[in-house]
Amino acid sequence: MRIGPYGTWSSPLDAVTVARAAGRRFGGLDLSLGRLRWVETRADEGGRAVVVDEQLGDLTPAEANARTRVHEYGGGAVWYGGDAVFYSDFTDGRVYRVGVGAITPEDGDVRYADGDLSADCSTVVCVRECHSGEAVVNELVSFPADGSAPPAVVASGRDFYAAPRLAPDGRLAWLEWDHPQMPWDGTELRLDGELVAGGPAESVLQPQWSPDGRLHYCSDRTGWWNLYCDETPLTRLAGAEIGSPSWVFAISRYVFLDDGRIACVVTRDAVDRLHLLENGALRELDLPWTSYGPSLASTGCRLAYVGASPTSPPLLLELDLDQAGDAERVVRRSLEVDLDPASISVPRTVDFPTGDGDTAHAFFYPPASAEWEGPEDEQPPLRVICHGGPTSHTDPHLDIEIQYFTSRGIGVVDVNYRGSTGYGRAYRRLLNGRWGETDWQDCVAAARHLAASGAADPARTWVEGGSAGGYVVFCAMVFEPSAFAAGVSYFGVADAEALALETHKFESRYLDSMIGPYPERADLYRERSPIHFADRLERPMLLLQGLDDKIVLPAQAEMMVDVLARKGIKHEYIAFEGEGHGFRKEENIVRSLEATLEFVGEVFGFAPG
Repeated sequence: MRIGPYGTWSSPLDAVTVARAAGRRFGGLDLSLGRLRWVETRADEGGRAVVVDEQLGDLTPAEANARTRVHEYGGGAVWYGGDAVFYSDFTDGRVYRVGVGAITPEDGDVRYADGDLSADCSTVVCVRECHSGEAVVNELVSFPADGSAPPAVVASGRDFYAAPRLAPDGRLAWLEWDHPQMPWDGTELRLDGELVAGGPAESVLQPQWSPDGRLHYCSDRTGWWNLYCDETPLTRLAGAEIGSPSWVFAISRYVFLDDGRIACVVTRDAVDRLHLLENGALRELDLPWTSYGPSLASTGCRLAYVGASPTSPPLLLELDLDQAGDAERVVRRSLEVDLDPASISVPRTVDFPTGDGDTAHAFFYPPASAEWEGPEDEQPPLRVICHGGPTSHTDPHLDIEIQYFTSRGIGVVDVNYRGSTGYGRAYRRLLNGRWGETDWQDCVAAARHLAASGAADPARTWVEGGSAGGYVVFCAMVFEPSAFAAGVSYFGVADAEALALETHKFESRYLDSMIGPYPERADLYRERSPIHFADRLERPMLLLQGLDDKIVLPAQAEMMVDVLARKGIKHEYIAFEGEGHGFRKEENIVRSLEATLEFVGEVFGFAPG
């Protein structure tokens, strides 16, 4: 082993390799034809999403991008009916059928998502979002699968719709809700217009019809998302749940097998495990994966899913439950490079005191290298990650971007601050009314906890996050300027009041629960907005922003840049043309990674390996 200062180690991972792997994502799985079809996002193709058939290869044309901007976050841009494939194209928002072309009219800024097919595959039902000036209307529509007639409205009048699902006999179930609720706060499940479950204090998600025509769904009425059939609970989990927040469409955490069993992902303390629900009981499968992708697919007793573990980045996998030993097959890898196990940083769970009587959670990734170790008298730098959302969570798997830093001798702590999901409804509601307080304080507490244990150098610790995580960065930098030596914000929120007034429809009332009703509590919005306290900035900052971001507008970053420049504080601002809320293009992911490493190296006085 060679001895070298932390942060300077040579690494097997360069930024291009990381960007290519991090930008390759799998979703939209389907096994209905007996062979696997999926949606693959490719950073090396400008971040476009492609529908792939395992046997036939790419199904969508080279110019197509199977992605939607309904709710801006999208999801559910692809659906299947027999051998037919339907997708919403990102360029014009229209629905296309592979081999046929556009089947919805060109009609201004109209977007589609989350489709389903009738049993005979003749009719599509899906979510439609129409933009006209500042007005945005969401509704459910149906239209012939051959595009022979324009869409007809099925349901309208509510602020939001999701998950229209057709039963074998033609009955239609769907979700709907109104402002100021978010789908993890309260939704209503409707069946042909009649209320089945849900309300303002119950989050109902993921309605699906079993092959024998029974309606299933997830509900958190007990404080944990459990699986129900009609009003009957099929699981009675406490301390774990089947479900996740619907930031995007078409999330599926359970799927039916032909023999009556149900495969489902159970999340406990932000760790996923795949289970089978059989004979009224859950049985965990002996698989290494601790993180599963947004959707599952099945046919017969075969399952398809995306799995990752602390030592494996995301893989597209197929499992045959009929074979001895539950044979698992790798279909596609996100990372094509084999890493030496000694260079993989395996996370450990950290439960730490918040300082006000509560406990919060994180996953800590120490520096790891097969060739290097740090000096005995030196503590490693620390990267503190605050996830976005904020109603979301991080889970323990081999995140290739984290390994980019740990393999160079930099520790990383990924914080599930109070308000995160993966720990039940009560924990995720701890941030209600306290956004801009609890979250950044928990990130500070996590860093100090690790520094006190000797795992990190408190003088070389930076805080980093995107979106709501970027808001945490700004808050920490102004409300406790000495907590971190630097900050890195990806499209972060600097002005909560401006966000409440300028963001897209889906989140335009989100802050009612996170801060308070606006304008009635405008005082709180100002108290929680870092821009009003920007003169307290003392430490260097790197800011990265997509100029096509419709969720957090570029002005949010630019107002902080102006203050940093006026005060003469070391900073860098990198704006990316053509990028939105999250970077998808390989060259931009590369530049972001390299800029971050170079920036903190300059601030902390080391030359990155």
